[in-house]
Amino acid sequence: MGLKKCTAIVLAAGQGKRMNSKIQKQFMEVGGYPILYYSLRCFQESPLMQDIILVTGKDVISYCKSEIVEKYGFSKVRSIIPGGKERYDSVYAGLLACENCDYVFIHDGARPFITEEILERGLKGVMDTGACVIGMPSKDTIKLADAGGFVEKTPDRSRVWTIQTPQIFSYALIRSAHESIRRKEMTAITDDGMVVEQETGTKIRLVEGSYQNIKITTMEDLAIAEAFLKK
Repeated sequence: MGLKKCTAIVLAAGQGKRMNSKIQKQFMEVGGYPILYYSLRCFQESPLMQDIILVTGKDVISYCKSEIVEKYGFSKVRSIIPGGKERYDSVYAGLLACENCDYVFIHDGARPFITEEILERGLKGVMDTGACVIGMPSKDTIKLADAGGFVEKTPDRSRVWTIQTPQIFSYALIRSAHESIRRKEMTAITDDGMVVEQETGTKIRLVEGSYQNIKITTMEDLAIAEAFLKK
């Protein structure tokens, strides 16, 4: 398995508007470290990963370099680059910064609780299929609403997954999908799997992450993250 080169693209360019805080959420502290520290540490320590590309806001690149990458010795971070206006712009910038990689792991810097086991399952999934996304079967019943706010239908819960990151692809596949979609209307794109599904027709394998692999978007999530760390 060690023959394939894997690069992690960690997205930390979000504004964190739902936090109502002056500090961007990925730099807020949980358990004494910035949220971003935890996922970078997981990729740094993983023998599966060779490179990390950190995508962040233009104005915080030097902060990330000195206060996170250098401070904690994240030597696998090969470059820190400015993100774009939308998530898919940031992902594309990250893809352009990759060097000779076979597989790319695209991860939200606001998800601190990834583990080596998740990375191992993801690598196995992508080696089998070329495209996989981490997620978990939904604990809740999901309703699809119509335009008027009424229930249109209720999907069978046993087949509903909530999607997490990393999302993992063969580099050639995700790069060509992004190049293709950039020539079109992109407003509805919310995740990387969608880009690959739409542009290449590739079937994407669902791979189990963990219920702890939460995305920190609100103050309540910070409290939950603190509780996970205490455990």
